[in-house]
Amino acid sequence: MKLIIASNNQHKVEEIRSVLPATLKLLSLKEAGIEIEIPEPYDTLQENAAEKARTIYALTGENCFGEDTGLEIYALQNEPGVKSARYAQNEPEFRNNIEKLLFKLKDETNRSGRFRTVICLIVEGKEHFFEGICEGMILYQPKGEKGFGYDPIFQPDGASICFAEMDMEEKNLYSHRARAMGALVTFLKQNI
Repeated sequence: MKLIIASNNQHKVEEIRSVLPATLKLLSLKEAGIEIEIPEPYDTLQENAAEKARTIYALTGENCFGEDTGLEIYALQNEPGVKSARYAQNEPEFRNNIEKLLFKLKDETNRSGRFRTVICLIVEGKEHFFEGICEGMILYQPKGEKGFGYDPIFQPDGASICFAEMDMEEKNLYSHRARAMGALVTFLKQNI
């Protein structure tokens, strides 16, 4: 089965491919010949994921999915949340998002939060939603060189290192995105 992911983010594509069975072929937007940036105008992860999937389905009529992920920090009333990728005023460098978050948490002892991924899958014209959550805490300073986004400052519960210090296999044991994709794959195996 072929699925188009409504994303140009190569890091996300690689991460998702690493948890998919060989029976599923994943195409990025670029690989599918689609050259658009899909806006994320909504206030919830679910609405943004649905917008991405619906846009690609309307263009192609192919099975596809959209995904949106947010980092929700409890002491900051779930900031940055749906604005995680654009937290530091649309700055192109993710380190600016990290710097802003660490600054806002500088005097905070409660550093717990979670990553949450929502996926909207459209198969044969029908929408299905899946969610993956990873609880953890924000470190006081970045560590590691792997991963992307907030990985250098997020340590999942049950781990002794942050995402940016883990290889892909280890990260997938904890990852919100891997959990959401696991639910998607289970659904496809049982229903398609």
